[in-house]
Amino acid sequence: MEVRGLGQLLAALAAALFVRAIAGPGPALLPPAEDTEDDETDAAAGGGVVRPVTIRWARITCALKNKRGEVARFLLSNVSGEAKPGRLLALMGPSGSGKTTLLNVLAGQLTASPSLHLSGYLYVNGRPISKSGYNYKIAFVRQEDLFFSQLTVRETLSLAAELQLPDTCDPERKERYVSDLLLRLGLVNCADSIVGDAKVRGISGGEKKRLSLACELIASPSVIFADEPTTGLDAFQAEKVMETLRQLAEDGHTVICSIHQPRGSVYGKFDDIVLLSEGEIVYMGPAKEEPLTYFSSLGYQCPDHMNPAEFLADLISVDYGSAESVQSSQKRIENLIETFSNKALVTECNDSIAKPQESEFSAKVVWKSSMKQRGGWWRQFRLLFKRAWMQAFRDGPTNKVRARMSVASAVIFGSVFWRMGKSQTSIQDRMGLLQVAAINTAMAALTKTVGVFPKERTIVDRERAKGSYALGPYLSSKLLAEIPIGAAFPLIFGSILYPMAKLHPTFSRFAKFCGIVTVESFAASAMGLTVGAMAPTTEAAMALGPSLMTVFIVFGGYYVNPDNTPVIFRWIPRISLIRWAFQGLCINEFKGLQFEQQHSYDIQTGEQALERFSLGGIRIADTLVAQGRILMFWYWSTYLLLKKNRPKYQPLLPPLEEDQQKQQVE
Repeated sequence: MEVRGLGQLLAALAAALFVRAIAGPGPALLPPAEDTEDDETDAAAGGGVVRPVTIRWARITCALKNKRGEVARFLLSNVSGEAKPGRLLALMGPSGSGKTTLLNVLAGQLTASPSLHLSGYLYVNGRPISKSGYNYKIAFVRQEDLFFSQLTVRETLSLAAELQLPDTCDPERKERYVSDLLLRLGLVNCADSIVGDAKVRGISGGEKKRLSLACELIASPSVIFADEPTTGLDAFQAEKVMETLRQLAEDGHTVICSIHQPRGSVYGKFDDIVLLSEGEIVYMGPAKEEPLTYFSSLGYQCPDHMNPAEFLADLISVDYGSAESVQSSQKRIENLIETFSNKALVTECNDSIAKPQESEFSAKVVWKSSMKQRGGWWRQFRLLFKRAWMQAFRDGPTNKVRARMSVASAVIFGSVFWRMGKSQTSIQDRMGLLQVAAINTAMAALTKTVGVFPKERTIVDRERAKGSYALGPYLSSKLLAEIPIGAAFPLIFGSILYPMAKLHPTFSRFAKFCGIVTVESFAASAMGLTVGAMAPTTEAAMALGPSLMTVFIVFGGYYVNPDNTPVIFRWIPRISLIRWAFQGLCINEFKGLQFEQQHSYDIQTGEQALERFSLGGIRIADTLVAQGRILMFWYWSTYLLLKKNRPKYQPLLPPLEEDQQKQQVE
């Protein structure tokens, strides 16, 4: 009793710590932009206040190192350039030329890696960017457009506005601002259509790309970065997306995009281009006819009626058709790089980057103030709960599949274990049925969660990076919103299986059966959240989750007797949700049963059967408490993993500081 009481006390303390943690302020992934309340109010009113920003970069070098610390390859080599407000700058080049790497460096989105080394200078309006982060608003549109699939376009944009804009703005002004964005980006016709995904048909790829832009434009960013915005789109949709970027540049934004090989009409929308090949600049300057004139002066004439973008791409690409073509094309590219580097009049700044004026303490104060301005914990919880509720209940295809699988599993198991009697052989049958019921419930909940959560985690990381909300409100709202739909499928399973197998025929026993499998389903779903937070991709989560569950199945109480478990593995049954669910189901079923006895050594009562399988001496309530502890453990682990495994970005070191570090190492 003392041990049991201590266990319940620890469970209560764990639950209290979990609630306290999720109710606290969430971590900031990136420092927020320095903005004023007036600017945000004007943005919410549809004014679209944009602070003009000129970005200049110099001597950007990104090196990939091998295991010995030696430079194996230069992704970028001494790259310099400039992007101005009101102009659309395109980073062009063949695959592997470094255009995406340069875009990520300029946006501060280059994923940190110990094998990378990044150095150079980055200036905004003539002032160096501090190490603490950017002091202006940016928008980053990635190649992959990820959204909550069951929300409509208007709901997606409205929720983004509610989460990003301050709550001092009245709802009518926010609604007008959302309507204005829908009109500007050509999303009015599909405003009430669901976004959709691979399973459910929704809006087109071009509309998703424009929706990504709309979500990023809510806070009126000064600079817009777009990584391959035409990838996966047909010619018409690609031109519509680029026309949108062109209009945004005309509105005063600084727009920088990477693009592989655009069609001629798309190329005509560029104001400036940067041609990259093997991490070095071949040309940088005005677009349209200027690069053709420049290369014509070097003896490379663009044929008539040929797409200029295709001509430029062919000119700076290595031809791998033969050994001779590889050598000649590489020599041509080297000559072009050397010619432009000698001709370019790029002023490099040899001064070290100024130290940030804002201290680490003041940056934290700004972040907390910004989060408070955008709404408190409960307001974020309410908005996120609404989104999670709509996503869970509108996901018809997934819910139908889960319901059909629950019905099919119950019918199959009920047919195999049809109307079990009270014979001695029915003892083994009952044990087997209860074990497969526990396994089926846990695997169904786990598989669903690990298949969805890694992609959702990516969306959440991006939204948290913009300061939309904290981690606590998100996780709490998700757990509560999915309780009704998560409880429905175990209840369907139990309602069909219980009478077919003719388990203990009392309503109270049936209710306890459904309660045990429902709590087990929640625990398995919580375990899936932890696996999804731990695994880098959906495929990795789908491989890790079932493998971990298999270990819990082996030590689930049916295949290995707990008394015969090796000492070094005794801890596994204590954390196995399969074991506690199986034990609770067995206690619920066997207590009070009387079996037919043909021999003196036969089992006569259900209590004797429980003792023989080392499942006696415990109550159903104890198994539920144990499952509750496991559930809280997985929820707590999910919170800590999401908090710890936030995206980390490669710092940009000044070349002088880099040289000093090398000298210290030597």
